[in-house]
Amino acid sequence: MQTVKMNNNLEIPQIGFGTWQIPEGKVAYESVRYALEVGYRHIDTAAAYGNEVSVGKAIQESGIAREEIFLTTKLHNNDHGYEQTQEAFWESLRKLGTDYVDLYLIHWPNPIASRSHWQDANRGSWKAMEEFVEKGLIKSIGISNFREHHIESLLEKAEIKPQVNQIRLFAGEQQRPLVQYCKDKQMVLEAYSPLGTGALLTSSLVQGIAEEVGKSPAQVCLRYNIQKGYVVLPKSVTPSSILQNKDIFDFTLDDKQMAQLDAMENICGPTQNPDETSF
Repeated sequence: MQTVKMNNNLEIPQIGFGTWQIPEGKVAYESVRYALEVGYRHIDTAAAYGNEVSVGKAIQESGIAREEIFLTTKLHNNDHGYEQTQEAFWESLRKLGTDYVDLYLIHWPNPIASRSHWQDANRGSWKAMEEFVEKGLIKSIGISNFREHHIESLLEKAEIKPQVNQIRLFAGEQQRPLVQYCKDKQMVLEAYSPLGTGALLTSSLVQGIAEEVGKSPAQVCLRYNIQKGYVVLPKSVTPSSILQNKDIFDFTLDDKQMAQLDAMENICGPTQNPDETSF
């Protein structure tokens, strides 16, 4: 499995198995178990997804050594602040049934629960996360959905720079200024919804390129982000798709195909402004 080096010199597998919208219970358990069986070694979950128990159980019962699996979870929007983050992290560890996580992210920069004081709340959360890093309970820390001004505010007090920013990225949704900013800050970009929540698969351009390279539309979309240097987090509960989404390292999109995808319009809807959401 191809990896990307973070700014703390640790490696993150470039393709992960996303679990957003996979319900707790049998579906989440079986999906993660199958993903691990076919070779995924990076699992992405979050407290807000409500499936940490099933994800953790699948990892524990996979027969794969814990240190071979890169596990990410995220801080819930209702738990920003120093003490709240401490409690929330311990709860995630308990649900996951593990004694450490490889990556812990602040899931949202400005949730409604702390909107009146989001800067201080984020800094408090970050301090707690830095302390967990010092204790070896978290290997790497990062952020999700943060824009430039959220990151600047966090960096004013941070002792550890974020290793990752997980944002919505796909052909048609480039977020170019933010991506360049994160690169300048030596952050890895993780692309969530890399298939545009499925909408990209209906694109005639994507379908045409898929025919040219002899791959599926989903593989083309994932390969596009891989060649951008991003970590991708496709999600599926269908075994054939889970297997297919992983097999994206045996072909390359040429310059013309990359340029065509670069020029694509966003057919999947705008990315939400984190300062204006109601959650």
